[in-house]
Amino acid sequence: WEKMHSIKRLLFPCHRRYPTVEIRAESFNGSTHVPVPSDSAFLKALLFELRLIDDHIFVEHRDTCTRINHSSVYSVRTEGGDLWPVLAFQKSGLIYACLPLVEETLEPRPPLLTISGLSQGLALLLGIVDYISPSRKNEAEMSAKIGQLRNLLIQACPLGTPLNTNIRSLNSSFDDIQEMPTDENQPAWRSNTYKGKPQVNVCITEKVKCMQYDKRDVDTWQVYGAVNCKCDIEGSAPNVTLSLNLPTNGPPLQDIVVHHCVTSVDPAMLMSSSAEPLDDSVYNGPYKFPFIPPSDSFNLCYYTSQVPVPPILGCYQLIEEGSQLKITVNLKLHESIKNSFEYCEARIPFFNRGPIAQLEYKVSYGQLDLSREKSLLVWVIGQKFPKSLEVSLAGTVSFGTAGKEHPTDYVCTGNTAYVKLYFRIPDFTLTGCYVDQHSVQIFVPGKSKITASRELISSDYYIWNSKAPAPMVYKTSF
Repeated sequence: WEKMHSIKRLLFPCHRRYPTVEIRAESFNGSTHVPVPSDSAFLKALLFELRLIDDHIFVEHRDTCTRINHSSVYSVRTEGGDLWPVLAFQKSGLIYACLPLVEETLEPRPPLLTISGLSQGLALLLGIVDYISPSRKNEAEMSAKIGQLRNLLIQACPLGTPLNTNIRSLNSSFDDIQEMPTDENQPAWRSNTYKGKPQVNVCITEKVKCMQYDKRDVDTWQVYGAVNCKCDIEGSAPNVTLSLNLPTNGPPLQDIVVHHCVTSVDPAMLMSSSAEPLDDSVYNGPYKFPFIPPSDSFNLCYYTSQVPVPPILGCYQLIEEGSQLKITVNLKLHESIKNSFEYCEARIPFFNRGPIAQLEYKVSYGQLDLSREKSLLVWVIGQKFPKSLEVSLAGTVSFGTAGKEHPTDYVCTGNTAYVKLYFRIPDFTLTGCYVDQHSVQIFVPGKSKITASRELISSDYYIWNSKAPAPMVYKTSF
């Protein structure tokens, strides 16, 4: 990382340069390399690009309608040329920015997704945001924190590569850093030591997104998993090995991204991509991760998977009949899904209409509630589906005069409407992925306590009205 800025009304500048990274950039970029200007020149150029100065002047390369920036990555014009990619965003009156290293030639510009430094830079900047934001209303406290930030960056990013993006977990005193006993085997991401009985807590959280239209050829669903770990283990660099397992014929894990503390990984594990069709050669586990854990809770890895069916299939129909709406909702829990919820409910909003004045309904299971604003029906299904695994709701709704307090939506007009599901199933994953507690290896003396859990949570789980032209989302390759 070559440069970083955090500025509030230009009163609190904080930056750090890494000459070694600048030398590497020149080596990688060759003739396309643009040198980083002086601090003041870079700051002025960045503010100009972000339209925070001279915004009343039309500058073609910055303000033309053909140049619309859809991300937080900018090209900053300097005397030596265009500096790219500069990652910058504003948050609560401050500007956070960094210039990541691109380990290849810059002409032609490589796709953003291929630049690993961008995601690392974003994680580091978000760590700084998390560190500074709680003090944003107290200018003196914020000034003190920003003054400490340079010392914290020595720990978080000593040589230009982020080793710990959790800035709040670091020591704020530079004197404390100097006085800490050094251990050449201790990685930078282990910021403190633990004393006590070794224990490891692992939680697999899968989130399922879904768009259903009662048209199985265009219905889409996606599963995203994260494996969170908290390892309380003595020693400067303890070694842990954890394995993720799948049931027989379980869908393989794909798009696996691992934490930087993982010391080695089977390359075949990382090759499976959801952008390509599945074949028999896809790696299907077990997925083994040897690592030296950070001191705090962290996500060991992320993954996706192409599961064959969504957990709950639904059909929603909304028809206008005069001044009334006639609605029917049918939900079916797939037989492969564990029928034990912490909570399960369906929310049916009514946009661009007045408050619900009259409601007549019949539910086969659960309870139907009306929100205080009288614009939302909440169908509480509860902790189990019935033995049939099917539930239904039918009713008619009429409305009063609309007011400003009632929800509006430019997409959901007329019959275009949806039901949104909210649920959590403990001790279950849609992929079947689990951690075998006996397979967790901790290479330290003494008996270790291993705790493993898992959960499935809904995320943006929509069932659109099949009687209206609802927005469509098709499966595409990315």
